Amino acid sequence: MTILKLYGDPIATCTRRVATVLYEAKVPFELIFVDRVNNAHKTPEYLEKQPFGQIPYIDDDGFILFETRAICRYIAAKYPECKLIPTDLKKNALFEQAASIELNDFDFFAAPTVYEVRSKPRRGLQTDQAVIDANLAALDKKLDGYNAMLGKQKYLAGDEITLADLFHLPHAPILEVHAKSDIMVRKPNVARWYKDLLTRPSWLAYEG
Repeated sequence: MTILKLYGDPIATCTRRVATVLYEAKVPFELIFVDRVNNAHKTPEYLEKQPFGQIPYIDDDGFILFETRAICRYIAAKYPECKLIPTDLKKNALFEQAASIELNDFDFFAAPTVYEVRSKPRRGLQTDQAVIDANLAALDKKLDGYNAMLGKQKYLAGDEITLADLFHLPHAPILEVHAKSDIMVRKPNVARWYKDLLTRPSWLAYEG
């Protein structure tokens, strides 16, 4: 059997997000290091596979796919036994609702914060505290909605975990560790859900 190949930088959040879903779905894979420091993601060979020069992408027995969330959806669809995307019409609609919430109400504010507190320092750039503070303040208000939803159910789309929950990893822990923010544990229902995600074997399995 040909093992799926994940091309990315092990320390990159997008690479780890895909790896977490692969572990959750129990899909064997090989992580192929892409040396971004030396612009390996900008070479003609790499751009042939990923025309935007970004990471990661996968090679699944010759099938090339990029964009993190698209990769995760592909994995969940190919291995439906992992049950990360509901097939029931209404449950699927609730999943799509939750996935939209993650992208527009969480990642929209978390991603630029992660860039400020982790990516910039690694590149020797000065962080902008005003950007960090503004995004965390906006995200804190959005998490009120999360807290209300999670007071009625275990996960964002219901009582079973889906990709929508896993998509919050690994940005959420970076807010805690690098931004030194307690934003993920201020609200009781969010804190319970967040701690659940952090203890999942699929999150802990990564050694990148």
